[in-house]
Amino acid sequence: MKRITLLAVLSAVLIAPFAHADDTPVGLWKNIDDKTGKPKALIRITENGGEYKGKIEKLFLEPGADQNPKCTECDGANKDQPVIGMTILFGLKKDGDEYNGGKIIDPANGKTYSSKLTVVDNNKKLNVRGYIGTPFLGRSQTWVREQ
Repeated sequence: MKRITLLAVLSAVLIAPFAHADDTPVGLWKNIDDKTGKPKALIRITENGGEYKGKIEKLFLEPGADQNPKCTECDGANKDQPVIGMTILFGLKKDGDEYNGGKIIDPANGKTYSSKLTVVDNNKKLNVRGYIGTPFLGRSQTWVREQ
């Protein structure tokens, strides 16, 4: 009986960190265009010191298109930088069931918006909202977890 109890405790201790990681936005996500319904990019979200950031790892572009375009519309440090490798999501902090207070860059137009995230559908999807001023004035995308 003691072996079963010890095994249960060890299992809970070893599994708990992995279960916790699944209820966060940390991981690789496929960005689905809210207008076309087609995949646009793979974005890896990481956490460091309570801040969540997202960096583009891959773009899904048409054959014949520049496969590593530059952000010609971006300002500042991102101006004319490759989109692949660009940090487009930053400053997000956990706030209850949401991740708020961040910014998101749209490399297509170079604009930066306020953003918030919500992990949904048993941690398989991510609702990403970019907005100006209030979340009511913005647009949402659903990203799908890749791993």
